[in-house]
Amino acid sequence: MSSTAGQVIKCRAAVSWEAGKPLVIEEVEVAPPKAMEVRLKILYTSLCHTDVYFWEAKGQTPVFPRIFGHEAGGYGSSRLSWKAVLAFVYRNTISLPLFLFGALRIVESVGEGVTDLAPGDHVLPIFTGECRECAHCKSEESNMCDLLRINTDRGVMISDGQSRFSINSKPIYHFLGTSTFSEYTVLHVGCVAKINPAAPLDKVCVISCGISTGYGATVNVARPPKGSTVAVFGLGAVGLAAAEGARASGASRIIGVDLNPKRFEEAKKFGVTEFVNPADHKKPVQEVLVEMTNGGVDRSVECTGNINAMISAFECVHDGWGVAVLVGVPHKDAEFKTHPVNFLNERTLKGTFFGNYKPRTDIPGVVEKYMNKELELEKFITHSVPFSEINKAFDLMLKGESLRCIIRMDG
Repeated sequence: MSSTAGQVIKCRAAVSWEAGKPLVIEEVEVAPPKAMEVRLKILYTSLCHTDVYFWEAKGQTPVFPRIFGHEAGGYGSSRLSWKAVLAFVYRNTISLPLFLFGALRIVESVGEGVTDLAPGDHVLPIFTGECRECAHCKSEESNMCDLLRINTDRGVMISDGQSRFSINSKPIYHFLGTSTFSEYTVLHVGCVAKINPAAPLDKVCVISCGISTGYGATVNVARPPKGSTVAVFGLGAVGLAAAEGARASGASRIIGVDLNPKRFEEAKKFGVTEFVNPADHKKPVQEVLVEMTNGGVDRSVECTGNINAMISAFECVHDGWGVAVLVGVPHKDAEFKTHPVNFLNERTLKGTFFGNYKPRTDIPGVVEKYMNKELELEKFITHSVPFSEINKAFDLMLKGESLRCIIRMDG
């Protein structure tokens, strides 16, 4: 076991003290994991729009001070196997002496009752969980765990209602049960996916949220037949992942819909074949798409959270067999309005959460798709910054200049 197991660890974390203000690198105390919890050493994390949304306090309930972050990769055990050591050295191109005398001392501990994480495991923290005991976890159709389902308002651990982070004995709150903008963090074991130790954590960390959400929405929920036409609303990282899923499924036409024309050229890398900017047309965009496709697209995937885009995504699918999948999260007061005849004409509307992936069961398989070159991740990663410059990652996203910015925790 590591020398710090069972003890409080002091480390750096990027703390958000108030809404919209730059994050501050602070020394925080991270308590040891309690029963069914894991303390992880985070090596790489990335910035997702959800972090920015709640940092700006546009979410449901502002909770500060807080440590954001939920897309990351790290270690979740007390020591590493030699196989894992060599894989890490090879993938991260560091010297073996540096690894032996540095990294081996940073792996961490598990709490009482944790049995499915062993020394040497590499893991991805996930913002939702899989307890494997509730009706949802036992169902083959659902990934919405009763115990560990996402809760954006909760800033504490579910076992005792306490935070594992503190500064001078004052609590610093968690975010999405992950808080990966910290060199060490504590999660419920059900929110930790064990992955192939050979997978490069600076790449597969983006699987923790956005990429899986968009890709899974297409391949697991929309399921476009080979040769079909797919419309993707919103060409941010999630929408581009949805387009990637459409290409992997064999779609012949992938139509990107976005108000930002600067995104169109980038989207070609993800299989998008045609583009529609709603601002360029006087008629509703769903009518434009229906005309373009002789009756409507076979599948649509909405990734904006804008209620009008959601309605358009549904009304643009072909009658008789068209399926629309909603991914984006709308404003809490938004209302979805469409004529009931759209349903009677055999159009289908579906929603999805995290691409319908069960975190512990399915995410290791998504990592394997990358390892087998069935899924490209590098093209989603547009920037990289050291941890000390984490605010630069926020600036890049706010300016619309990045898809995913990797934050290197050792910098």
